[in-house]
Formats: sequence, structure tokens, C-alpha cells
Amino acid sequence: MDGIKSKYRVLEAEEFNDISSRILYEDNHYLIVNKRSGEIVQGDKTNDEPLSETLKCFIAQRDKKAGNVFMGVAHRLDRPVSGAVLFAKTSKGLERINALIREGRLNKTYWALTQKPDYQITIGEQKELRDYMSRDEKANKSFIFKGKGVPPKECKEAVLRYRVLKQTDNYLLTEVELLTGRHHQIRCQLSNVGMPIKGDLKYGARRSNRDGSISLHARKIEFVHPIGVKDAKGNPTDNQKIVCVEAPLMGEMQHIVND
Repeated sequence: MDGIKSKYRVLEAEEFNDISSRILYEDNHYLIVNKRSGEIVQGDKTNDEPLSETLKCFIAQRDKKAGNVFMGVAHRLDRPVSGAVLFAKTSKGLERINALIREGRLNKTYWALTQKPDYQITIGEQKELRDYMSRDEKANKSFIFKGKGVPPKECKEAVLRYRVLKQTDNYLLTEVELLTGRHHQIRCQLSNVGMPIKGDLKYGARRSNRDGSISLHARKIEFVHPIGVKDAKGNPTDNQKIVCVEAPLMGEMQHIVND
């Protein structure tokens, strides 16, 4: 780093180039990366290096930064899930994007390879799933309330829309628009209607994927840039910059969909 000592580890050329190739969008406040299945977004009990930390190393190395690198996690994907993940490069950016998420103004679209249900599916028909879900933290699993009457207070409403885009020999390519952000929501709700995600043994898939992934991919993130809508004095402007990013498929899912 040209004599500047960094507090972060130095990435080997192969890892550095891999991270660089997976950056889908970047500006002064935000970074969107195409996450691989198996990577963790934020630190957990495994003590494996999370993507957020690897990105700090990457930015420090690329930009020759000797001090701290801010990398705020705006949202998460489960470890076996791939696709677009949004990070904030500034505390201001993180605060603003968190506000958008709370207000439901950050749109996320997913693609999944799902099992064919035992009922007729119409390609392109949009359907909505609205359930109440609870989470078992010890089992790391979510459950849909199937009783009668008012759901228990630990249950939270979960809403998504989905449509089948195409049919392969063995699976359905299903597009999901996530309207709430519950734990394992897509996995749990699709399984409940007879469409478990390929490789997702926890929610009813017949068999695991060879690489340990599940065939769920965060395909698109779209939002109005929350900092671009105001000028330097904080006054609203007409310049509403739309950030819309699509993440290319990777791995086994890419091969199946493209066949």
C-alpha cells in the first residue's frame, strides 16, 4: 500500500479480483455486492470472516486507506443464499437506508428454484401469500401459524407476492417480491404451499444441493437514493436518483436456469 500500513489484512490477487468482479453498484455512500452461497454477511458464532469484514479489507487496499473503513450492514441474506446485498459505506448512508427499509421503500426481488406442487400452476400468474409466522431461535427455523382465531403475540405478519417465470424438467423458476422481512420468510412460506426451495432440507426439499447452497437468489434491489433527494443544506430536490441493481445468477442455479 505504498508505505501506508493498513489495519486490515491484505487480500491476495485472486480474492481481490473476485471481490472487485462482484461489485454491482458503488457510490460514496453505498456498495452492492453479489454474494456467493456460503458467505456470511455479518459475523456469527462460527467466527468465519463475514463479507462485511472482507469488504473493509478490499476498500482499505484499493483506496489505500490507513484508518478505519465503515461498512454498515443494511440487510442480510442467509448463509446458503446468494445474490445482491446492500452495504452502507457511511453512517449517514446507513441511517438513511435503514429508514427506507422501515418505511417499506426498499424493493427486493428474489429468484428461487422450487419444487413443483401437486396442483396446477399458471406461468406468469401473480399470487400473494399472507401468513403469521413465529421463530424458534434454538432450531433456527420459522413456523406458520395454522390455528384458528387470533395468532399468538409472538407471531408476525409475513407477506410476499410470487409468480412462476418458467418450468424446467424438474423445477419451477419462481420470482418473489418480498413485502415484509421475516426470518426465513420466503423459504417457509413457499414450502407451506407445496413449493419448497431446491436444496432446502430444513423446509422440505427432497435432497440437498451438492455445494451446500439452497437455490434462492436475491435477484434485484431497487430504491430511491435517500441522500440524492436532498441538497447540501438538507432541502428536498427534484433529483430523485433511482438505484436499481440486478445480480447475475451463480453456480448450480445459473446452469439449471440457463439450460
